Amino acid sequence: MSGESYEPPDICKKLDRFVIKVGKAAAWSNCLLVLAIIANVVLRYVFGKGQVWLEELQWHLYGLAVMIGLSYSQAMDSPIRVDILHQRFSRRGKAAWEIVGSLLFLLPWVAVLIWMGVDFWTESWRVNEGSDSPLGLPFRWIIKAVIPISFALLGTAAISRFMASVAVLVAPRGNRHAN
Repeated sequence: MSGESYEPPDICKKLDRFVIKVGKAAAWSNCLLVLAIIANVVLRYVFGKGQVWLEELQWHLYGLAVMIGLSYSQAMDSPIRVDILHQRFSRRGKAAWEIVGSLLFLLPWVAVLIWMGVDFWTESWRVNEGSDSPLGLPFRWIIKAVIPISFALLGTAAISRFMASVAVLVAPRGNRHAN
């Protein structure tokens, strides 16, 4: 219910604040990403010596920002929607649409990706996976841990949106915050 005067339940505000704080902290990885790109370009084109570990660091930082950014977007109530339909609904219609989308699509998808992501990460950690390149980054399990963590954050934000939507539907119709 973006753009309208609606006050979500306190638990939703707390969950959203947590996810947003994590998202803002992860956004700083973009500064490191820019520095890694600049350093790699200078090393490659000025000195003729590209660094594999810098290239790998770039995709690690980009992956971190994108994966955590998903939950940040959800907590800010700005996920991608079919706006042509969404804009035509009343507040209650938007809440019902959000509940259906969360229950049928988002939350099951998040649960599967957390489940699979934990297995993916733990196997990488178990074998102490590193780069295939001898000059690449070690400890690939660190970036793989971002998968279940980021989807747990997305699930937290989705549950918050779900609870806020339920609150809209169960509020009395005369309540100025629920119509």
